[in-house]
Amino acid sequence: MAPGTSTGPGPDTSADTGTHTPLRVARRTVLAGALAAAGTTVAGVATAGTARAAEAAPAASPSASPPGDVVGKITVGYQGWFACSGDGAPVDGWWHWAQNWGQSPSPGNTAIVSWPDVRDYTHTYRTAHPALGDGRPATLFSSYDQQTVDTHFGWMRQYGIDTAALQRFNPNGGEGATRDAMAAKVRAAAERAGVKFYVMYDATGWTDMQPEMKADWTAKMRAYTESPAYARQNGKPVVGIWGFGFNEANKAWPAEVCLDVVNWFKAQGCYVMGGVPTHWRRGVEDSRPGYTEVYRALDMLSPWMVGRIGSVAEADNFYANVNTPDQAECEAHGVDYQPCVLPGDLQSGHRAHGDFMWRQFYNMKRVGVQGIYVSMFDEYNEGNQIAKTAENSSQVPAGSGIRPLDEDGTPCSCDYYLRLTGDGGRLLRGEIPLTPVRPTQPVTGGTTPEVPKGDLALRGTASASSQTQQYGAANAVDGDDRSYWEGANGAFPQWVQVDLGTARPVQRLVLALPPDPAWATRTQTLEVLGSADGAAFSSLSASAGRVFDPAKGNTVTVQLASPATARYVRVRFTGNTGWPAAQLSGLSVYAG
Repeated sequence: MAPGTSTGPGPDTSADTGTHTPLRVARRTVLAGALAAAGTTVAGVATAGTARAAEAAPAASPSASPPGDVVGKITVGYQGWFACSGDGAPVDGWWHWAQNWGQSPSPGNTAIVSWPDVRDYTHTYRTAHPALGDGRPATLFSSYDQQTVDTHFGWMRQYGIDTAALQRFNPNGGEGATRDAMAAKVRAAAERAGVKFYVMYDATGWTDMQPEMKADWTAKMRAYTESPAYARQNGKPVVGIWGFGFNEANKAWPAEVCLDVVNWFKAQGCYVMGGVPTHWRRGVEDSRPGYTEVYRALDMLSPWMVGRIGSVAEADNFYANVNTPDQAECEAHGVDYQPCVLPGDLQSGHRAHGDFMWRQFYNMKRVGVQGIYVSMFDEYNEGNQIAKTAENSSQVPAGSGIRPLDEDGTPCSCDYYLRLTGDGGRLLRGEIPLTPVRPTQPVTGGTTPEVPKGDLALRGTASASSQTQQYGAANAVDGDDRSYWEGANGAFPQWVQVDLGTARPVQRLVLALPPDPAWATRTQTLEVLGSADGAAFSSLSASAGRVFDPAKGNTVTVQLASPATARYVRVRFTGNTGWPAAQLSGLSVYAG
């Protein structure tokens, strides 16, 4: 799942109280000795074959379910639990940024171990941390700002992340109103970005979980399944439950209670994903004995891994001794297997500039898993985030000791772990060959991040000055060259635009009309404009007549004279020789 957890053995000293008193944010703890026990089972078993440059993937393991929104897909855990003083959130404070939420984050009042790169957010909040190494003030984002959530889901779309599991803790305390609001914000962002989402309950510390979780689903969360962006598997809405069977004091529900809740959700027509202990299969260490029936009742099972491994060798050990038999057990009982993949605790030096995370993707493909759960998207509290992160010391508060992405001496762009996650998705789906070598370098071309590949506008949020009948703006970015947008007759000038989700480099546009010969050659006079905020636009390519000829594919390439950066890309029309309105079946945007 996604909630925060301690990254190594240690007692659980946290509680999700929602108060403004000092507390530890980490909640998913690792029992003392669990990592050591797992790490001593084999010495070097999994390193066999490490030096192979590439190898053929095994035949896909039989799955209980066909591909859907979680099977065959990359899911990320999404906390969405950061707030700032003055952002309007009901929680009213520095939620999860500080130990004492009532006071500004500072070196002595912090709850995070990694620092976010905030350059893509339109609004951030000043903290009491010292200035960043480059002199800029130390500011943080609020998840309560819709623009923040839109930015995050825009990244998911851009980097090929399929589904987000929204973490939902006990909503009946002081945090409830804020968590309710976050569910609505996530739905809106997912719908705009074309990314799937589902509700994942974290039962940690939820005393009256059995009746209250059912009531929350019935009264509030079930309504979200009406969204076209809500994740479905086997035709059923997905719901996650994290925490059953853990051998921890704040997860002490009897097996029969857990089984009742799982079966209740299944009776509601849901596909139930369970976040379970690492050693669920054997019922030892972090898993209570006697929960086998609970685990086998789940539609999908995802063992927790944060804190269990921290190196390539440990990942290989788990591949041989945990993941492989886990997969066999799930197959034997018709349960989909979705193990966790971790970027690694940045502050503890686990990441090895992507080698650690990629080894897990490689191993999971070899196992033949049904899906992958990345832990987590925005977990800056434990340093396990894949969201954009400070690249170097100039981007973290001076003297803080917080490690940036280049902590091991290898420069990494702020989006590297988003890019690597996208690579993992392509590997899972068989779009790239099985290889132990990372497909994407941490940084390419000196310190310049790699140019984004592919159509940045594909399935983005499109809008227009007008439309005729059902020929709306979304048709221009749906990837179907037969559907098209058409403006109102006789209403020049008119425009269509796409939101790229965040500011992106723009170098080239490809504009299209349906390739059918019935669309006779026509010239459309058009200009390309760009904007950072959707309000103030500047010209990227001057107005000119562009010839659309079906004999040449009915496409036009607009090459910008110089690279630009924009979040919103607009095409403005002032004429069309073939029809008294603007028309486009394709609006594609490329960085190179």
